[in-house]
Amino acid sequence: MQTEDGIVLQKTQELCQTILNQPEFQTLRRDVEAFLGNESAKALYQAVVDKGEELHRKQHAGEALGRDEVAAFEGERDALMNNTVAKSFMDAQQAMQRVQETVSQYVGKTFELGRVPTPEEFSSGSCGSGCGCHH
Repeated sequence: MQTEDGIVLQKTQELCQTILNQPEFQTLRRDVEAFLGNESAKALYQAVVDKGEELHRKQHAGEALGRDEVAAFEGERDALMNNTVAKSFMDAQQAMQRVQETVSQYVGKTFELGRVPTPEEFSSGSCGSGCGCHH
């Protein structure tokens, strides 16, 4: 299989163009661009990410989290979720990630099965042999 200039690359590019042509994708891109152009939404988002990582590190190190710091984090997170630009950005990120995961799952399952998988093979609750998820 040639991937640099062969049919696989051509079909991959066609898939990418199909994704780009979806009206929903254009909406997602607008939401991302709006966020990237909004300094206050980006600062709020980054503050919540940083605080969440800090709390996670402390918890992972076995340190007790104080009620005040947890409440402060929750307040910042609530403010983030109430910011429409930031919320739309996070929703767009999740939607794009779901598309990437679906494409990746289909390609992976195709290699595993040696044929194009059916949608039912994904809704069965099984990830495949050896995944360790115990479905």
